[in-house]
Amino acid sequence: MSCGGNAFIPGELQPLGTTDCAKCGAELMMPMMLEHFELNSRIAAGGMGTVYRAVDTVLKRDVAIKLMQPELADDEEGLEAFYVEARAVARLNHTNIIHLYQFGKFNEQLYLVMELAQAGSLDGLIDQLGIVPELRVLDIGIKISSALDTALKNKLLHRDIKPGNILFNINNEPKLIDFGLACKSEAGVDYSEQIWGTPYYIAPEKLRREPETFLADMYSLAGTLFHSLTGHTPFEAPEIDDVVLAHMKKPLTPPHKLVPSITGPTSDAIVRAMDKSPANRYQSYDEFIMALTAARSQLLRTQFAPTASSKPHRARPAAAAEEAAPARSWFRRGK
Repeated sequence: MSCGGNAFIPGELQPLGTTDCAKCGAELMMPMMLEHFELNSRIAAGGMGTVYRAVDTVLKRDVAIKLMQPELADDEEGLEAFYVEARAVARLNHTNIIHLYQFGKFNEQLYLVMELAQAGSLDGLIDQLGIVPELRVLDIGIKISSALDTALKNKLLHRDIKPGNILFNINNEPKLIDFGLACKSEAGVDYSEQIWGTPYYIAPEKLRREPETFLADMYSLAGTLFHSLTGHTPFEAPEIDDVVLAHMKKPLTPPHKLVPSITGPTSDAIVRAMDKSPANRYQSYDEFIMALTAARSQLLRTQFAPTASSKPHRARPAAAAEEAAPARSWFRRGK
């Protein structure tokens, strides 16, 4: 409990039921045992399930557990999506993809046991800072691009890259989560009836109902980096329909036009990765990573380049100064 006090929990409160702390107002949850896992607080809720912080009482470690929404248990599509996520994450081994420890069913309840990333999300970081430092954004972009490349090599597209799906562990290492919309990438995905994704970061080819490739994930990641760098989503409008239309028709404002301190190479990399035409984007994650890495190197050179005022001044004997004088005069004449 955040206030450190004691609280009365009503006797009628069921496992996973919540009440507010009378002292600090924090949400309190009645713990629940799921096999040898003790669920003790809610982290987030989504369309397919709710994620809880839990303790593995056998291995004595903190984990995250995702419980499928009960109403989806009899929904064939929802059930398949849950299995898709489990299988997708299980076969991906990458530092920047959340690890799946276990998948199971207990008393008709489907659940995933995953690595706990407890230092918040990129979405929360943007809310907290407004503008995320450029160096950190580039590091996130490089690492998540590498994670997506691993997924692609396993013939998977993520299909919902956004700030809320990038979490951080206690070492501030970014972790890609939520492969619930993941699908095979072998021949491009053609969904003629449904469009999946978050409108603020969705690639225009998905909106045009064209076959979907990894370049749509690249676009969404670049849009996420744009938001992190500028504090604004790539396209903003009062109505979602106008946001969607902007992805297809409106030219993207380069990030450095919104935040002048953003370096040119970073801005250029984001703009290219968000080109309206997939053919004009980087044609591999390796290319995108190279561009982001080059931008990072340029940024570091800019940040740590010595200035005239920062150069150490060393006094020289008068004789040495006189000896050097002709050389300085010659340098001026030769300009």
